[in-house]
Amino acid sequence: MTSSRAPHGLPAPPPTGASALPPGTYDDRLVLVTGGGTGLGRAIAAEFARLGAAVMIVSRKAGHLAPAREELASIEGAGPVTAATCDIRDAGRISEVFDAAAAAHGRPPDVLVNNAAANFPVPAEELSPNGWRSVVDITLNGTFFMTREFGRRHLAAGTPGSVIAVGASYAWTGGPGFAHSAAAKAGVKNLVETLAVEWGPYGIQVNGLVPGLMPHEDMTADIRSGLDRAEDPDARQPALRVGAPRELGWAATFLASPYARFVSGHTLVVDGANWQRRDLVNAPVTPVREQLGRGPFDAGSG
Repeated sequence: MTSSRAPHGLPAPPPTGASALPPGTYDDRLVLVTGGGTGLGRAIAAEFARLGAAVMIVSRKAGHLAPAREELASIEGAGPVTAATCDIRDAGRISEVFDAAAAAHGRPPDVLVNNAAANFPVPAEELSPNGWRSVVDITLNGTFFMTREFGRRHLAAGTPGSVIAVGASYAWTGGPGFAHSAAAKAGVKNLVETLAVEWGPYGIQVNGLVPGLMPHEDMTADIRSGLDRAEDPDARQPALRVGAPRELGWAATFLASPYARFVSGHTLVVDGANWQRRDLVNAPVTPVREQLGRGPFDAGSG
């Protein structure tokens, strides 16, 4: 028997302001979000704030912090909101940020969300040593430095904590055109699984969180241009819609909540199954250079 019903995709999410968790779930808790001034980091911070958390947002760019801080502080039920500039490649500055968090809130962060990362599209043969180092330093090394500082403080104090590292699905599949980011994100995924075992006995859970296509104001230029070229971005997703940033925020608040205490070492993908899609007939291969609008490789050009 066949059905004449047209596919309609996954239902739309509840409206902004909704939550599956009880109000006040994060009362008296401090959540630190790197890259929290814009985009998905800001959306994650907002959902923690909505549940009563005190929030500290961190960004390399001071100009991103004031508007985000004002928005987060205006959320009903939010705790105090603080902000700090920090290049997470600088372990010394990271220590100062944690000191500032303790001074402002009287405690180290209870939850760390490692959202900050760097990325840009480039064929591997044109990826400069400096470009490679920059992306790996921010995405992998910076995530480790932040997590290490968080872990050391909780281990010394004997207190529990929760770490969430924002990853990418090409940590499993590889990412043609993004060799630097894919390698770094694979390292982040492995770090999640390693530290979950090392620190679990001390009450520290470590999880990963992978977003799908969730349009927002701080998308990288390659994602923005791809959306601009696509006639119907929704139709390119198995869910027949793109995601909403708040959906990633809801997933983050669950992973760090009392209701997910036995979830550790896991990476949760929130992308409507997009990364698992396969065509029954493979599409013709288009080399990455062509996808990026590059001509033949010239070793003498750079």
